[in-house]
Amino acid sequence: MLLEIITPDKRIYSGQVKLVKLPGTKGAFEILNHHAPIISSLEKGTIKIIEESGNELTFEVDGGVAENKDNKIIVLAESV
Repeated sequence: MLLEIITPDKRIYSGQVKLVKLPGTKGAFEILNHHAPIISSLEKGTIKIIEESGNELTFEVDGGVAENKDNKIIVLAESV
């Protein structure tokens, strides 16, 4: 899956991932390969990423919006 994390100022992350865990406003959720399309608002919290290589990354966000469609995830974050 392709993940992009973008703020109003710049692109924070772009790469192929196995899993993304996001801090949704109704609770945290994970997106895996072939997940159903979804749009969700995000609250302040941690985005956890497991890259294709197995590396784990985390990013602290102050809220935003996430969209997943056709194995492409775009996170528009207020700030990281």
